[in-house]
Amino acid sequence: MAAIFESILPVFLLVVLGALLKRWRLIDRDMWTGLEQLGFFVLFPSLLFTTLAKAEFAGMAAGDVALGSIGSLSLIALLLGFCWPLFRAAGISPPTYTSVFQTSTRWNAFIALAIAEKLYGAQSLALVALVATLIIIPINLYNIGVLVLFGGGTRSLGTFARKILTNPMIIGSVLGVTVNLLDIRIYAPLMQTAELVADTSLSLGLIMVGAGLKLADALRPRPLVFLPVVLKLLFMPLVMTGAAYALGMRGEQLLTIAMGASVPTAMNGYVLAKQMGGDAPFYAAVATLQTIASFFTIPMVLATTTYLAGG
Repeated sequence: MAAIFESILPVFLLVVLGALLKRWRLIDRDMWTGLEQLGFFVLFPSLLFTTLAKAEFAGMAAGDVALGSIGSLSLIALLLGFCWPLFRAAGISPPTYTSVFQTSTRWNAFIALAIAEKLYGAQSLALVALVATLIIIPINLYNIGVLVLFGGGTRSLGTFARKILTNPMIIGSVLGVTVNLLDIRIYAPLMQTAELVADTSLSLGLIMVGAGLKLADALRPRPLVFLPVVLKLLFMPLVMTGAAYALGMRGEQLLTIAMGASVPTAMNGYVLAKQMGGDAPFYAAVATLQTIASFFTIPMVLATTTYLAGG
């Protein structure tokens, strides 16, 4: 466990660096918005494209990965949906419920990709990218659906469909898989350019994770924030790892699935909560606490999964 802890330490130090840089007055605060847009529209899609375009899908059991990841996510979303009467009986408002739902089901792909590459190399990086491709649409369908029902914000399904179809990450993923499966040969200098762009994405993405943390919202957390912390960092890894193990995954493949399931939620849900009537401050507090706690829970999940991975 100590070795795992030390291996992922650089990943979290970059997150801490981002949090510190965001508060450094010598850096123009307006810069961060531009960097977020650069990452969302260019860097991260380039990483997904180049990773999936070069991936060896034959060794990934893609069908089992799809069944395990989408099935586990759907099960957790269904359980949270059935629990709404309990939340309502406890006096929890619908907007706060949407943020519990979001922070329990969303994941931070930047952290997952960075840890996969650091611990297990290119094949695990490709596996995380494949999982990201498979679950990005279900995640957004479930979360936006809950926000439409409970958030009280905009309810335009046309706008939602347009956002899905024009999502740069979905476009980059689909293009990468298409190039791979059809064995399309891309002009080498163009591919090398895309790879150079992708190479900058993980480090900058982790810095942006840190910059997006809302530390003030987490200083005096409401007791409820600990529920999605447990659900996301412990319950989701339990469900997804169990599903992957039942489907026959072992070794680094199982460890990669467990790691991907155990990363904290993504801050993009915070923006969605603001836009669609969710509880944005609650979301920010949960995301911040999850990111801090995951520094300790990810090694614990991986150490536990190591015993299964060899079976």
